[in-house]
Amino acid sequence: MAVAAFVAPYLMPATVRFVAAAAQIPDVRLGVITTVPAEHVPPELARHLAAHWRVDDPLDPRQIVEATQGLSGQIGRVERLVGALEQLQVPLAYAREALGIPGMDVETAFNVRDKSRMKQVLRAAGVPCARHQLVTDPADALAFADAVGFPLVAKPPAGAGAQATYRLDDAAALRSWLATAPPRADAPGLLEEFLVGDEHTFDSVTIGGRTVWASISDYVPPPLDVLRNPWIQWTVLLPRELDDPRYDGIAGIGPAALRALGVRDGLTHMEWFRRPDGSVAVSEVGARPPGAQISSMLGYVHDVDFYRLWTELVILDRFDPPERRYAAGTAYLRGQGRGRVRAVHGVDELQRRIGHLVVEARLPEPGQPAASGYEGEGYVTVRHPETDVVRDALRQIVEGIRIEMVEVQ
Repeated sequence: MAVAAFVAPYLMPATVRFVAAAAQIPDVRLGVITTVPAEHVPPELARHLAAHWRVDDPLDPRQIVEATQGLSGQIGRVERLVGALEQLQVPLAYAREALGIPGMDVETAFNVRDKSRMKQVLRAAGVPCARHQLVTDPADALAFADAVGFPLVAKPPAGAGAQATYRLDDAAALRSWLATAPPRADAPGLLEEFLVGDEHTFDSVTIGGRTVWASISDYVPPPLDVLRNPWIQWTVLLPRELDDPRYDGIAGIGPAALRALGVRDGLTHMEWFRRPDGSVAVSEVGARPPGAQISSMLGYVHDVDFYRLWTELVILDRFDPPERRYAAGTAYLRGQGRGRVRAVHGVDELQRRIGHLVVEARLPEPGQPAASGYEGEGYVTVRHPETDVVRDALRQIVEGIRIEMVEVQ
């Protein structure tokens, strides 16, 4: 029986799916470390947990260490310490080091968490990626802009999921960013060359430093376009076929990037660009499962419980590469305007035409407040053995559904 601790700060729905999958592995005894009091843990999850430990700050390595030691006293010595969120990877590495628990080490965790350091490591290894600079004052930023030109991308060095990420098209936009969040020595900003081309993901499993499985998905349009245009309803497509010539370059560059960063075991989520000339450039790497429903779609295209596969990988070192049987895609539904959802138009007609393809959906509800993130107010996921069928269904969804918003007085 393996004993593991899962750090799940706020038990949000996506995280709960991973925790529940881990808790239900027959040969695993699982404790959860969270800010949520025991009495507020969802009952359908609580009945599968062996133990619970509440902390005030789940990103504090010392509190993670103390919680893990506490759980060890309840359910036996914790042998694996895991978490699915990007922000947890460095604290988890520190805690593992302090406790002598195997897993990603601190240096590698910093390599995949600090985006400036990541690109320094990649460029030193000859892996193509965007030119970048960590800026600590406006003069640094202006000098970088002069050297690289516009547009630029501005982001925090340890961001996740395109949070606080902006496209800067000209000097005026750069000055506005500098005025809003002035970089300084103790709070630097990261400026990058704006990569042009088609954006994709490379989600892969590495065991013993060797890539043993990989998946690719297409962002349409790229996330930065989505951030700049709140009205765009966008899609992520996981094609069934991975031998498309468009993906040739990443087959070698993706694993090379992971080796350079020091990734030896686990699942990673990489974002990359195929430039207009066909060359590949790595954008970012995260040492955690993908968001934006991609983890669910990985299950749909392989006809497996991907949440279970990930937890078995990180807790039991067990992974059987699944066969890709389908294509799948998700359309993200976003309202035009702010306030609250007034109505959702076009659902009945789409249900008639493509309802048989839908495998998962969360439709916006009237009265629901506007979403704060780029995933929008809802989503629809579809699946079919033929990629073109899925691609066409996604087009019909983004063109056929309209989210009407109303301003709240």
